Amino acid sequence: MLPRLLRLHPSTHQRLIRLSKEAERDGAYRVAKRLRAVVLNSQGHTSGELAEILQSPRSKVSEWLQRYQTDGVDGLLEGYRSGRPSELTQKQQQQLVDILDSGPVAYGLDSGIWTSPMIAWVIEEEFGVQYHPGHVRKLLHAWDFRCSGPAAYWPAPTP
Repeated sequence: MLPRLLRLHPSTHQRLIRLSKEAERDGAYRVAKRLRAVVLNSQGHTSGELAEILQSPRSKVSEWLQRYQTDGVDGLLEGYRSGRPSELTQKQQQQLVDILDSGPVAYGLDSGIWTSPMIAWVIEEEFGVQYHPGHVRKLLHAWDFRCSGPAAYWPAPTP
């Protein structure tokens, strides 16, 4: 198998070096290491050599290079997760937000406050998609719903 060697435009090369130094200065050492891997790879170092230089598993180095190829610098940032696509369409997400805005009583439930398990149940009933209550919390956070306790939610105020 041929080694993966990235070709970078000279301005991109300089930009990645600058970003790596900035990341290191800001304490984002893992991001700096990933950016450095891309720069060194473009200079001819293989994944195996980079693993040794950067003291990281070769599989991780290969993953970083692949993520850079597919997602650019964003793929190397902390917290970046391409993840699986949402099982709910945009339209279904909007329908769910409308249901949640109306409240659990309007939906026919006894409680006046939504909980993650209740919302997971509504998603399954309405759209046939099963989500774990923990994942429901992540969805709600992404949609700017606020938590009023261990697992009770309401919509964020509209500006």
